[in-house]
Amino acid sequence: MDDGVRAGGGFRAVVRAPVAGRTWREFGHLLIGLPLSVLYFSLAVTGLSLGAGLLVTFLGVPVLAGVLAMCRGFGHLERARVRGLLGADVAEPAPIRARKRGAMSAMGALLQSGSAWRHVLYSLIHFPWAVFGFCMALVFWTTGWSLLLYPVWFWVFPAYTDQPGLQLFQNGDYSFYLDSPAEIALTFLVGLAFTLATPWVFRALTAVDRVVVGGLLGPSRLASRVSELESDRGVVVDTAAADLRRIERDLHDGAQARLAALAMDLGLAKEKATEDPVAAARMVDEAHGEVKIALQELRDLARGIHPAVLTDRGLDAALSSVAARCAVPVRVTVDLPARPTAAIEGIAYFTVSELLQNVSKHARARVAGVEVWKSGERLLVQVSDDGRGGAAMDERPSGAGGTGLAGLAERLDAVDGILVVDSPEGAGTTVTAELPWRA
Repeated sequence: MDDGVRAGGGFRAVVRAPVAGRTWREFGHLLIGLPLSVLYFSLAVTGLSLGAGLLVTFLGVPVLAGVLAMCRGFGHLERARVRGLLGADVAEPAPIRARKRGAMSAMGALLQSGSAWRHVLYSLIHFPWAVFGFCMALVFWTTGWSLLLYPVWFWVFPAYTDQPGLQLFQNGDYSFYLDSPAEIALTFLVGLAFTLATPWVFRALTAVDRVVVGGLLGPSRLASRVSELESDRGVVVDTAAADLRRIERDLHDGAQARLAALAMDLGLAKEKATEDPVAAARMVDEAHGEVKIALQELRDLARGIHPAVLTDRGLDAALSSVAARCAVPVRVTVDLPARPTAAIEGIAYFTVSELLQNVSKHARARVAGVEVWKSGERLLVQVSDDGRGGAAMDERPSGAGGTGLAGLAERLDAVDGILVVDSPEGAGTTVTAELPWRA
């Protein structure tokens, strides 16, 4: 039943494609591309030739800088055209910043900009492609629709030209016309085939335009990577600052406050030691209990910073320790040929710890599972439960102090990791984290 529905939908999409808005926008893009590319090509070639010829004098430098600035303007127009007609959102390249103020510094920055020279390259190489795309689009469109509608307009030949139909060829005294019903029907079918194929030809041609515009007029891979690393660095700094604030808050509100109260209690016990030994002994006994609690809090805090078991014995033992503290039974399976780097181990450990806290507090699950394995050069960590599901990326899985699934995703992204959440309502939750191995 589903296959039949999909087949019917696919057939309707093919039939509607020739008159769909997308097809007409792509057709307009291919038609407009030729006159614009002629303008780009002619101005770029003229400017480059003039600038190169004038390089023997100082005038060549400002001319070339002007050509680069002009081609960057062409890039703005092309990105807007692709965005409006093809729906492809190509990001702006990084702005060109001169190190110093002044015209000379600005011209030097333009001449040294790889982005500006890519815009010049686009202005040059897009011209032959635009000619090809224009011709292909126009030929397919006119041929398809004219043949498809031939049964409607073929009557003009006998009425106005003294010919029985459209003449395909003539060899001496022999001429072949499309005038019989069978020939008219065959012409209609050929036109139908061309018309149905035309949208896919348009899509293939405009797909090349998307690639070329994105590759030459968008930000370079290096610039995108630098921007990504700067963003990741900000996430790492913010995360480290948040962790420091959490540690300071836990020390101030927990162990520090408890130890301060303990010091006061021991002082009172010391004063009562001679007057009321029994009361003093009771106070010392209470202080002993407070010391145990303070020590446990400090151990928990140290474990939260970096557990010793993770350093000494690796992920298997560390995750088993986390699972033992979970409110529901957790099955842990770790299948690793070796240990990844300490940083990746730490991120994997804290990711599982955070997710298991979510299971304990919010999932209403009966059982949970943790699986860790290596796939290629990636470390895969999966935490699943049979709870109520419905987890979202903006949910705070570990209560008020947690970073939430969005926060976990940001932490993983900072090391080129990925977090995927599958949590349908009432069907449990599966969270998969993918990290680089980097052993």
